[in-house]
Amino acid sequence: MNQFNKDYPIDVKNPTKIIDLTNCEREPIHIPGSIQPHGVLFVLNIPSLQITQVSNNTQDLLGIAPERLLQQDLAAFLPAEQITELRDALQLAEVEAANPLLITPQIGHGEEQAFDGVIHRVVGHEQELLLLELEVAPDKHKLHVPNFYQIMRTSTTVLQGASSLFDLCQFSAEAVRKLTGFDRIMIYRFHEDWHGEVIAEARNEDMEPYLGLHYPASDIPSQARELYRHNWLRLIADVAYQPAAIIPTDSPLTQHPLNLSSAVLRSVSPMHIQYLKNMGVAASMSISILKDNQLWGLISCHHNQPKFVPYTIRAACEFLGQLLSLQIVAREDVDDYAYEMKIKDRQAQVLAAMRGEHGHYQQLLERPQQLLQLVGAQGAAFFFDDSYTAVGKAPDATDGRRIVAWLQSNIHADIFVTDSLSRHWPEAEQLKERASGLLAISIPSLQSSYVLWFRPEVIHEVTWGGDPHKPVQTQEGSPVLHPRTSFASWSETVNLQSQPWKAVEVDAARAIRSAIIDRVLQDLVEQRARDLQEMNKFLADSNEELDAFAYIVSHDLKEPLRGITNYVHILKEDYAEYLDAEGVGRLNTLLHLTQRLDILIDSLLHYSRVGRVNLAFAQTDLNAVLENALAMVQNRIQEKQMIIRIPRPLPTVWCDRARIGEIFTNLISNALKYNDKPDKWIEIGYQQSAADPQAPLVFYVRDNGIGIRDRYFDLIFQIFKRLHGRDKFDGGAGAGLTIVKRIVERHGGKIWLESTYGEGTTFYFTLQEG
Repeated sequence: MNQFNKDYPIDVKNPTKIIDLTNCEREPIHIPGSIQPHGVLFVLNIPSLQITQVSNNTQDLLGIAPERLLQQDLAAFLPAEQITELRDALQLAEVEAANPLLITPQIGHGEEQAFDGVIHRVVGHEQELLLLELEVAPDKHKLHVPNFYQIMRTSTTVLQGASSLFDLCQFSAEAVRKLTGFDRIMIYRFHEDWHGEVIAEARNEDMEPYLGLHYPASDIPSQARELYRHNWLRLIADVAYQPAAIIPTDSPLTQHPLNLSSAVLRSVSPMHIQYLKNMGVAASMSISILKDNQLWGLISCHHNQPKFVPYTIRAACEFLGQLLSLQIVAREDVDDYAYEMKIKDRQAQVLAAMRGEHGHYQQLLERPQQLLQLVGAQGAAFFFDDSYTAVGKAPDATDGRRIVAWLQSNIHADIFVTDSLSRHWPEAEQLKERASGLLAISIPSLQSSYVLWFRPEVIHEVTWGGDPHKPVQTQEGSPVLHPRTSFASWSETVNLQSQPWKAVEVDAARAIRSAIIDRVLQDLVEQRARDLQEMNKFLADSNEELDAFAYIVSHDLKEPLRGITNYVHILKEDYAEYLDAEGVGRLNTLLHLTQRLDILIDSLLHYSRVGRVNLAFAQTDLNAVLENALAMVQNRIQEKQMIIRIPRPLPTVWCDRARIGEIFTNLISNALKYNDKPDKWIEIGYQQSAADPQAPLVFYVRDNGIGIRDRYFDLIFQIFKRLHGRDKFDGGAGAGLTIVKRIVERHGGKIWLESTYGEGTTFYFTLQEG
């Protein structure tokens, strides 16, 4: 095969040095520092076209030493019209569109020689360079390509009408052979693991067939595949060539080696050269086949003698490669689309079934064939709620639970897919007849639950072009790569492997996973909604019962409490003269306690009434409500010398007038009570959102009083909770803010505060939902 080996064990600068596997992965094949000698390379500065580097074989092909060309302007060696054509090409978005240019250097001596000029831009290290490659132009009278036009015309027609992928590739191989005259043309397709397979071949009849042979991924390393992806064609005219070095090695402009990725003449790895020699190949050419800008395969050409392919013929071959790529993409896309539509149709049926009224996966169990066909599986299983249920050709419950236990311990991804479970879990070898392939989706919402699809082992023979393991040998205890010397057919049996899973099948499984999770979440949300509804009903009933209880208790306690108070007064009036000072003091204490208890009972009764009474909503002018509230505490305002601020008139709102009056009265009373400043003030106002006119109005009562520590913000709204001693700041029952909060909530609003301890407090409240 015309391939690179995965790792190159020869250092370009030191051919005697063996490179191990680690070094090979890093070999910079794009900067070999040399070219193939059948052409000349110039590296030109842009825009001056000064020669900054040149290949050292100019004496042989041009009749002038390379040292005499360096730092010279190209215009000194080419006719003016050719320099003009070159500069015109630089104005193109892609300079390659101008290839090939006719170049006739006016240097050296003897008969004028025409060259095909091939140009490429190179951009790197903040410097743009132009590569000019010169190949001897063939004598058009001697260049013989049988029926050139007819071959291209027929190729286009046949490729468009090919009935199968094999026919498509086989005809392409034959067309390239007619164009080039190579002894052997192969179409080489990559598999997912990057090993290759010859799927079409055109060859001399006396040559050994390679059709159907597989070649290891190590034949083409990743960096070589990347070059193939960017360059459609690569030619080695003579495997026995002696490289022509580039001088100087590093660019004077970038101080780095020259990137030859786009160069036609780029020298190749000595490892690859030895590989071709071992195959008996004297010349080679490769044409890339791309799909979705990724390397799909290669058109690989071999010849038993050195062979130079002129640019015009190479361009025709490149065109065929591009046409073949388009046809392969179109054909595979049609096939993939047809299968994808089948999968999506089955997916739609399964998803529709999951919208039923049953549990999370019962609907899937009722349609086992749809579930299996969804991903092309032979068996499936569900592991939900610690229960394992299987359909089709799936492992039994014991083995299924072992698989689930392994997934739970080792796989943390949402989806796990493999065509060889035993490669990941050796114990799965026992399950090969049912579970060589596994596609598993996890359902995190159901506590490590899974849906599993299974495929059985498919035993098949793979014939390799030589033993794929031979490139790796041990030398002084370390693995070292060597070019394979034998390419005889080598067969092996592949077992413990199922049919691979397609991307569309994995996507279908992912969609089922999303649908199950959505259904689980929907069920959880619905259940939570039912629970909340029941809880709200329970709380409403409880609150109603508590309100009723508080009303009854507070109401019924009033009468005995009045009796106790009256008896204490009687005792003081009628029996004080018979009691000593201590006895009278105890009567006074008892009287004080009954008075305080009376206040608490009144507060509790008031609180319960707020929760029970029907609110009388009406359009209410809050200015009048505020005026009444201030009138009720006018004496205390004057006594405290409190300044009242009202920045602007309050609006008219839909509310219960009496209850809103209680809010203002309570908040203003607290502001009066908890203020120890010499200059005291209270501000009452409201705020309105400019960004959202529909947002609720926010009312506030602000003071410059003692403030509240933030850790007490929630505590102060609890009934009978006080932050100060009973008799400090004029006492109080500790129910006022609780009542305010309940009135606000019954209006559909909310209340909160901002406060800085020692500086003041602002209470905010709304009267509708935000």
